[in-house]
Amino acid sequence: MTCPHLPPHLDAPLARYLDLLDRWNQTHALTALPRAARAEELLLDAAALLPWLESLTAGSRVADFGTGMGIPAVVIALARPELQVLAVDASAKKLAFVRQACLELPIPNLLPVQGRLEALTPLVADLGVAKALGSFEQLLGWWQRHGRPGSRFLALKGPDWQREPVPTGWTATPHPYVLPTRGSRTVVELAQK
Repeated sequence: MTCPHLPPHLDAPLARYLDLLDRWNQTHALTALPRAARAEELLLDAAALLPWLESLTAGSRVADFGTGMGIPAVVIALARPELQVLAVDASAKKLAFVRQACLELPIPNLLPVQGRLEALTPLVADLGVAKALGSFEQLLGWWQRHGRPGSRFLALKGPDWQREPVPTGWTATPHPYVLPTRGSRTVVELAQK
């Protein structure tokens, strides 16, 4: 298994992102992750998705379901500034932080979208991603509403991802990787048969 890596040109903006998260977290309790674990658990874990962005053309739309503090959306938007990245979450507090990150870093191609996935107007995205949000059944139910026909969905899961049933009509292809101190993880690529 390989360890994901972040492109060096992202070092400075992602350091600013972590500083901003630390400042906001003192007042708004956005994450319980200790500061020392955040770079690996948030940023390096999100980097596991970067190889799947290579096939997307400029202007393609990526939807991050349940983005929380903008992960993995921030990493994706910084790595591929020619893509439109939608950071979707129901939490106004967390999206206020994402909006501030968009302003301060800046990340003009990152668009916060507040709402419940089952109630939002279809997002018409070319690629969907999620980290620790729900079951495959839930994710793909939302994806059928928000994804372009035939588009893939990538779920960041732990090593026990196989315990989750894959809905009929979909295939799940695992792409395992390892984080230096946080262990084995898997990008599960979900596609319609």
